[in-house]
Amino acid sequence: MKARLLLILTWLWVLAAPAFAHTLSETHSAWHITGSTIDMNFTLPDVEAQRLAPPGENATDAMITAYLPKHLGVIADGKACTVNYEVQKSTAAQGFTRWEFSYTCPSGAKDVQLIDTAFFDLVPTHINYAQIITADGNFIEQLFTRSQTSLSATAGGDSPLQNAGFLTYVGLGIMHILTGVDHMSFLLGLILISRRLRDLAFVVTGFTLGHSATLALAVTGIVRPHPEYIDAMVALTIALIGAENIAVSLKRPGTIALAFGGSLILMAALQLLGAGGLPALLLFGAGLFTGNYLMITGHLQDAARIRVVVTLVFGLIHGFGFASSLLELKLPTGRMAELLLGFNSGVEVGQLSLVLSVTLIAWLLVKMKFALPRPIVTDVCAAFLVAIGVFWFVSRSYA
Repeated sequence: MKARLLLILTWLWVLAAPAFAHTLSETHSAWHITGSTIDMNFTLPDVEAQRLAPPGENATDAMITAYLPKHLGVIADGKACTVNYEVQKSTAAQGFTRWEFSYTCPSGAKDVQLIDTAFFDLVPTHINYAQIITADGNFIEQLFTRSQTSLSATAGGDSPLQNAGFLTYVGLGIMHILTGVDHMSFLLGLILISRRLRDLAFVVTGFTLGHSATLALAVTGIVRPHPEYIDAMVALTIALIGAENIAVSLKRPGTIALAFGGSLILMAALQLLGAGGLPALLLFGAGLFTGNYLMITGHLQDAARIRVVVTLVFGLIHGFGFASSLLELKLPTGRMAELLLGFNSGVEVGQLSLVLSVTLIAWLLVKMKFALPRPIVTDVCAAFLVAIGVFWFVSRSYA
């Protein structure tokens, strides 16, 4: 009865959605620095341009050319750089418009800042993905956000990684694990589903292989998913780890699988009807994976080996999450291999330290007879993981 009550209370989170959900908002910009001249292309989705129009009207080129120049620019040593020509429209893919800007700054300027405040007044959570090619040929990727509306155009300017040593990269990886509540919650879930030390070794191995692969792919630019989608999917992995524990405890994997998988497919249907949130195809695929995952692991007597594959998939998602933290910094492209090796090593040290510490504390509590029965601990912790995972997933999906 207690386990059923826990399930009902935590599953209520799945049925909840934020009351003030809104559409994800993003634009892209490319800045090319050649001596004292800075050329910039601003790519604007039509759905974002429509925000500039009054209700019931369509956005026009005149509205865009009146808005963008007021919110985009370059500042050198505290003074605005000269605008070389009026904003110009160029060809772009269907559903987008591209706008060209050009600025000339005083030669010898010591501090050159790229400015973008566009759309933050309309959508506070708006993001602009900026690609910067510096005067010496370095390629930098940065984010403009409401809290960061200026970026240094100087190669390596503010990056703590530019001249950092290998151990600094290791330290970044360790701190990312030990300060990331979502990643720590997921690791707690791995410990919960592992009844033996061998099982724990299996799941940690799968997780490590997964996040190592996608971390490298994302940081090197081979694959670059939307970070807001990844944040939501990381939260989903936390909820699923807790759900598997509840399914095993209740011996009702079919019911849990139907509830979780069906809710994701329902969210996909709502997205198709215009309710916003993550892409419908992503939600539909997540629903199918979730239903099958919970059904298979719930019916196996020993699911430890198949969890290597499952946690590898989860690791792929978390690897993209690790990468998004690095991409917020100016990455030194000439030292990419060293950065990846150091950061990934730090992640491994951090997660192994956390897993071993929790395991050791649990063992000591059992030896000292201070521990509660494992079923009670598992049910309570699993309920917490489902609750926090679903809350993060829903809020990130609609935010």
